[in-house]
Amino acid sequence: MNWRRAPLGVLALVTNVMVRAWFVPLIVLAILTMSAADAPRVLSQELGRPTFTSGAELVVVHVTVKDRRGAYVTSLSREAFQVFEDGHPQRIDFFTGEDSPITVGFLLDNSGSMREGRTRVIAAVTAFAGSSDSQDELFALAFNEHVRPTLPPSMPFTSSPDVLRASLVSALSTLGLTAMHDAISNGLSHVARGSNPRRALIVVGDGGDNASTTTFEQVLRKAQASNAAIYTVGVIDPLERHANPTLLKRLALTTGGESFFPRRLDQVEDVFRKIGRDVRNSYTLGYVSSQQARDGQYRQIRVAVTDPARGALSVRTRDGYRAGGAWPKP
Repeated sequence: MNWRRAPLGVLALVTNVMVRAWFVPLIVLAILTMSAADAPRVLSQELGRPTFTSGAELVVVHVTVKDRRGAYVTSLSREAFQVFEDGHPQRIDFFTGEDSPITVGFLLDNSGSMREGRTRVIAAVTAFAGSSDSQDELFALAFNEHVRPTLPPSMPFTSSPDVLRASLVSALSTLGLTAMHDAISNGLSHVARGSNPRRALIVVGDGGDNASTTTFEQVLRKAQASNAAIYTVGVIDPLERHANPTLLKRLALTTGGESFFPRRLDQVEDVFRKIGRDVRNSYTLGYVSSQQARDGQYRQIRVAVTDPARGALSVRTRDGYRAGGAWPKP
């Protein structure tokens, strides 16, 4: 090509390609030579959002703060929070107290023990979805001795209450045994596919299990390695001998969620409204652990919140996480 006669647009294009050819490798080289603690932050800044993973690259902590009257405290700044891992202070790299989009999964007991509650549960999930943001990602898994998504394979998530309700009506038959451990394991895998930093699972059932191939210990380890908060709604028949409310309480406590045990089926919808408020009024913090070993060990987390104007505050969050995201196989 005669470069002197080439149009200015062509010259500009060629120059841009040549610049990218040497400049992009320099960026990659710079990132590769950074410390393990700095690389995730730089990549997050380049992409415009934090890197959320199930391991220690960025530990995500959902925090709920209430005052002495039990009211949500929602206007705190980053400076009001301190995070400690195994007693060591951590630098907060990501912080939001805004009502941002969430990824929520509903795990619904579809066994024979839930026959009386089917209609109430569908109404509660539909009401929750109706109050959601248009950018929320919602899905549901129905489980008896088998676990299956209620939405079609081509639609892993939806933001439509009507679509979600229709999928529940066609999927919930309330027959068979109960594979709750398998359902929670599958739910944690599914919610991890979401694109929103706020993630939650809402488990509806009696905590009993008589059909899973996954053990509770495997489920607990997987929950500890996940960034999702688990809320449990114990719908328990007093005559059901397989019910296990202790399991429901432990999952919620481990992940920073909350457990509810409505006495009547007509209270389930109100419980879902409480969960919705809790999720919407929580803070989400992220930090890169100062203990870089991805060793699969359990690390304890403590979050302290200080606001002299409000006095004593109540803080709820997960009690720790499994470093390295070492999920056991079912």
